[in-house]
Amino acid sequence: MSTGDTTPHLPADLAWFTSSYSNNAGGECVECAQTSAAVYVRDSKRGPDGPALAVRRDAWSRFVASGIGGR
Repeated sequence: MSTGDTTPHLPADLAWFTSSYSNNAGGECVECAQTSAAVYVRDSKRGPDGPALAVRRDAWSRFVASGIGGR
């Protein structure tokens, strides 16, 4: 897996969740799921059969840290 890949075959047992900032007002939101190797991200409006992006956990951690001031 590279830093970020679209994944045609997702693990079947992923537990998807939405951000605590999401609401039921119909806005755009993403869903995430995690495994020991990757974090998966998808557009909630595309549904469970839509494409997802797989990001290595170390790359995801750096991405999140950069959004909160590099902590």
